[in-house]
Amino acid sequence: MADACHAAGRSPETVSLTAVTKTQPPEAIDAILSAGQRVFGENRVQEAQGRWSERRGALPDLDLRLIGPLQTNKAADAVRLFDLIETLDRPRLAEALASAGDRAGRAVRVLVQVNTGAEPQKAGVVPEETDALVAEARSLGLTVEGLMCIPPADEAPGPHFALLRKIARRNGLAGLSMGMSGDFGTAIRFGATQVRVGSALFGERKAPDEPSMS
Repeated sequence: MADACHAAGRSPETVSLTAVTKTQPPEAIDAILSAGQRVFGENRVQEAQGRWSERRGALPDLDLRLIGPLQTNKAADAVRLFDLIETLDRPRLAEALASAGDRAGRAVRVLVQVNTGAEPQKAGVVPEETDALVAEARSLGLTVEGLMCIPPADEAPGPHFALLRKIARRNGLAGLSMGMSGDFGTAIRFGATQVRVGSALFGERKAPDEPSMS
């Protein structure tokens, strides 16, 4: 990632690396922890609880981020486990997170996920409704730190990253979580402050239900 930062004329210290650990075995996670990585992204609350509950007690500097869709009935569990929730995408979820934060006695840090391609199968608020959701989340007491997006797989990511940056700037938001293993270099050029990387760190991993080749 340092090379991508230098190529973009940026200091590596300006971009945070989130290691995406979904489906990774314990030994792979322990290896990257031993190398000093402390920021991790998980897609599902229940899986993250099994993977991180014990490790969190031994690692006070661990930074866990939810990067997958969140159901409102899992909001309280997510607030207890994660340091940052990157997938706020609707008013009802904002209300659930704010309520969970009140009960837990802590401010809930969030990013608003923007569906920059307006893809019907994908989570995220559409661009034209993002300003209103940011304002509502702030009014509820959530700490809105920035925006997150996942561009369409079949489109060039640059325009989507540029759009996210534009929306963030007009809302006074500094955080931009954008860029994954295949496009984080482009994301850094467009101002990403954090990138979410899985396969580029761990290698491709066969899904649990994928048949073995003989």
